Amino acid sequence: METLAEDESFAHEDWYGDEFVERVYRRCDFNNVDLTEAQTRGTVFEECTFGNVRFNASRHADSAFLRCTFTRCNFFEAEFDGCKLTGSTFRDSPVRPLRVKGGDWSFAALAGADLRGVTFDGVRMREVDLSGANCAAATITGADLSGANLRGADLRGCDLRGSDLTTLDPASVELRGAVITPEQAVVIAQNIGLEIR
Repeated sequence: METLAEDESFAHEDWYGDEFVERVYRRCDFNNVDLTEAQTRGTVFEECTFGNVRFNASRHADSAFLRCTFTRCNFFEAEFDGCKLTGSTFRDSPVRPLRVKGGDWSFAALAGADLRGVTFDGVRMREVDLSGANCAAATITGADLSGANLRGADLRGCDLRGSDLTTLDPASVELRGAVITPEQAVVIAQNIGLEIR
């Protein structure tokens, strides 16, 4: 049975290593909460705000953070497996070395984020905002990046194989050393108006 919390505030809580299973939090405020090594499974956070929350080494499976705001939160070595973070916003929040497998991060706002070395594998990231993000040496493979805002992103050495690059403008990003497939190279060539014969 789900545990439901609505419009509640949690401050200076020590939830180190705690496990959250099938809980629901709506419009809740989390401030200075320690979630280091915590685990969530089937838990939903909807329109919640997180300020100075430590997600270090936390593990999240089949959970959702819907339209949430993360400000000055730390995600060092956090993992998200099959999670939804649609419409969530990250501000001044270190998110590396984050590991994400599957799930839906569409419409998430990661503008200017330091994503060096992070892993997004098989993630739906439609219309995600990665403008100005530093994705150098990151792994963004098999991702649906359709409609994504990549303007000013640093993709040097980034593994992009299998990702949708139909909206990538090579003139607006740094691509040196990025890894793509021959099929993706054709897409990028077509994006800049070249004819493949």
